[in-house]
Amino acid sequence: MPFIIALLSGILFGVGLTVAQMVNPRKVLDFLDVAAIRTGGWDPSLLMVFAGALPIMFVAFQLQRRMTKPIGDVTFTLPNRTLIDKQLVGGAALFGIGWGMAGLCPGPAVTMLPLAGGALSTGLLYVGAMLAGVLAATFVRDDQPELARA
Repeated sequence: MPFIIALLSGILFGVGLTVAQMVNPRKVLDFLDVAAIRTGGWDPSLLMVFAGALPIMFVAFQLQRRMTKPIGDVTFTLPNRTLIDKQLVGGAALFGIGWGMAGLCPGPAVTMLPLAGGALSTGLLYVGAMLAGVLAATFVRDDQPELARA
């Protein structure tokens, strides 16, 4: 059952990213370029993706708080770290820089993989570089965060 739920969730997420054009690096870069507001080149349309996700996730979190266990699993697996430290801030900054440079983040990059043409090569290059970065980070860090069972 967890496999089916993960598969259906992933498909739904990928379809949503594709429909919202978050797999289009130009669309994302035009959104991130707030300096282009003066020239009229800024594209605020991805705000609708965020605005649409907020109420849905609010409801989902409220439902999760009332559930004794997740659907298809025994317990909830939640992060147990709440400290805002230099690793969190540094990682967030690196993520943001990468997102701004490429116009992609991990979800849309993986979603691009089955697409044909240039999107496939862009997705493969990005995912390969992302995996290299993850591997490099595991050599730099030896205190990988643990997940707690809630």
